[in-house]
Amino acid sequence: MAISQERKTQLINEFRTHESDTGSPEVQIAILTENINNLNEHLRTHKKDHHSRRGLLKMVGQRRNLLNYLKNQDVARYRTLVDKLGLRR
Repeated sequence: MAISQERKTQLINEFRTHESDTGSPEVQIAILTENINNLNEHLRTHKKDHHSRRGLLKMVGQRRNLLNYLKNQDVARYRTLVDKLGLRR
């Protein structure tokens, strides 16, 4: 269920804002989105896995808070990130 180290490095390289960036909101949101998508696939096959469902809800809430923070700080960065990740359909 967790993403591989290679995939995480790819996400960091794709969404970082500068060379040594690993913890900006964009990177955190991208990693959370990847984890949420993987967990969604897991829950489609294991419908009664309520412990993982709770973890999913916590991750969605954390991503929501980071998105709100980014929207309040810089709307342009928020909009480009939402477009890149395919959120807000």
